[in-house]
Amino acid sequence: MLYLLHDLQRAWMDPVAAYSGVTAQLLRDPRNPLSSALPLRWAAANHALLHRLTKRYDKPAFALGEVDAHGERVLVREKVLVKEPFCQLVHFERTSTSHAVLDRLATDPKVLVCAPLSGHHATLVRDTIRSLLHDHDVYVTDWLDARDVPLSADTFSLDDYVHTVQRYVRHLDARELHVVAVCQPTVPVLAAVSLMAQDGEHTPRTMTLMGGPIDARRSPTKVNELSTSRSFAWFEENMIHRVGRGHAGVGRRVYPGFLQLTSFLSMNPERHLEAHWKYWRDTLRGTRGEEGRQTHERFYDEYNAVLDMDAPYYLETVRRVFQTFDLARGVFEVAGHRVAPSAIRDTALFTIEGEHDDVAGRGQTEAAHELCTGLASEQRMHLLAEGCGHYGIFSGHRWRESIYPQLRDFIRRFDVPTGPARLGAPLAS
Repeated sequence: MLYLLHDLQRAWMDPVAAYSGVTAQLLRDPRNPLSSALPLRWAAANHALLHRLTKRYDKPAFALGEVDAHGERVLVREKVLVKEPFCQLVHFERTSTSHAVLDRLATDPKVLVCAPLSGHHATLVRDTIRSLLHDHDVYVTDWLDARDVPLSADTFSLDDYVHTVQRYVRHLDARELHVVAVCQPTVPVLAAVSLMAQDGEHTPRTMTLMGGPIDARRSPTKVNELSTSRSFAWFEENMIHRVGRGHAGVGRRVYPGFLQLTSFLSMNPERHLEAHWKYWRDTLRGTRGEEGRQTHERFYDEYNAVLDMDAPYYLETVRRVFQTFDLARGVFEVAGHRVAPSAIRDTALFTIEGEHDDVAGRGQTEAAHELCTGLASEQRMHLLAEGCGHYGIFSGHRWRESIYPQLRDFIRRFDVPTGPARLGAPLAS
């Protein structure tokens, strides 16, 4: 019923969004001789804000286009290497007309970015990918919207997430691979690498865990408090709904993206209200506020674009990660196999946290070091990014100017053949 009501609401708002969008454009058009008049600027700002509040936000494109690499401008094109019902492995292939540049690109470290499956699309880590492309051969887990997955494709669980990561790591050859997990996937990525080590498989050269709930008991945030203040039955009864008609996944039980977005907004309502008020003022200012207006639109085009998550995956994540803390307690199991991070020997570990992270509190990601007891001190590194909130550790100027250079250097240091020869001086925290 909730899905039906949401779709009806969207059908009602679509004409409003279309009308307000066209009206705002006409009123702001510099060819309009009255566009600079205060009454029309007021009207344009009102219609522009109404358009933003009522429009649909579909999945944005990665649209990386070109990046600088080895002192040259190279083209970036997306190529789907593996396509599965709930995820696809995407390669950001860098190309150049220069054979010398192509030779240098071919020697860059191979990096798999595990994007979060927590309501937003993988494009949320676009800035992460763009930075990595300067110096790396980059791949990403591009999660698909569960509402578009037919019931015939079965369901998707937290165990399935772990197995998906393992398949992609094997496909890309773990011996040549570095894995970067952003936020939510830190848990299944650590589990995936641990199980591979336990089975005697090759594991990635490095594993970087950024702002994730390895041990959600530490420095609990509003996200953690919500998870522990409600029973598992409450989440199942109130957060899970069936996809409505008009979608390929009609009848599928999901945690709807629009509910997740509501949760995101409710965590910091004052911040979002202030952002929209500033957007209205920037629009009112016309050309003087153009930069601020465009910045707002870029951010919220991404932030408001959400996807549905399959019910088993969402519910298992709530219970096993945020309520019973299975990985931190040493009882996390995947398909009946107990996960033992202590088995990891050949994968260097880098953990990154934000000083002001309001999603994954301080110490939650660093806890991975206490679990990975098989690693030497030379194979470990931890970074507490000063002044950073959750999104700041993988996006924005602090990520680009401070965090990324340290991640790049960490990867370069271990991008050598496996074995004792790769160990050097201890890495500073």
